[in-house]
Amino acid sequence: MRIKYFSAAVALSLAPVFAWAADAPAQLQQFVSTVQSATGQFTQQTETAGQGRAKAPQQGDFSFQRPGKFKWHVKQPYEQLVVSDGTRVLQYDPDLAQVTERSIDQSIGTSPAAILFGSGSLDEAFEVTARPDADQLQWLRAVPRSSDAGFKHVDIGFRNNLPVRLLLLDAFGQTTRIDLSNIQPNPGLPANAFQFTPPPGVDTVKMQ
Repeated sequence: MRIKYFSAAVALSLAPVFAWAADAPAQLQQFVSTVQSATGQFTQQTETAGQGRAKAPQQGDFSFQRPGKFKWHVKQPYEQLVVSDGTRVLQYDPDLAQVTERSIDQSIGTSPAAILFGSGSLDEAFEVTARPDADQLQWLRAVPRSSDAGFKHVDIGFRNNLPVRLLLLDAFGQTTRIDLSNIQPNPGLPANAFQFTPPPGVDTVKMQ
C-alpha cells in the first residue's frame, strides 16, 4: 500500500448536520474545520487497470488528529501499519521485518491524506469540484494541482454529511475504493496514540 495512495489512504470524519443540504465540497470544508480528530474502520480494494480484476480486499482501523497525525492499520489479510506523529511517517511491514521512514512532507504533500488529515488550505493543493450524485451519495472530485502527486484524482462520497467512500484513480490507471465506517468524531485520544516503536530486529530504512 503506497503511502501517497492510502495515505490513502485514507479517510474519515464527521461533520455537524446542516439545516440545509450542503453539496459535497461544502461538507468537506466543514469536516476539515470542525473535526480535529476521529477514529473508525475501513475496507480497501484496488482494481487492476484494464483487467477488471480486484486485489484481495484489506480491512483495518484508523485514527487521526490534526495537523498530520494519523494511524492506518491494515489487519487483514496481511498486517501493515502506517503511523505519522506529525513530523515523520513510518510504514511497518511485519512480513518483511522492515520499517520505512519518510518526512511527513514527502509522504503527504498533495496526497489524499492531506485532505483528510491535514490542516492547510485545500485550494492551494487541490482543485475541488462537485460531482453528480450517485449510489445515494453526494460526490466531489479533488484533482491535485501538482503534476507529481502520484495520482490523477480522488472522488469522495458523502452521506448525511459524512465522507463514507473514496475512489482513487492512481497514475497507473488503477482504482482504489475505500469505504469508511463506525466513525467517531473528536474522541479523547491518548498522548501516545501516534507513536510507534519498531519491534526488536526490525530494520529501519530512511527515505530521503
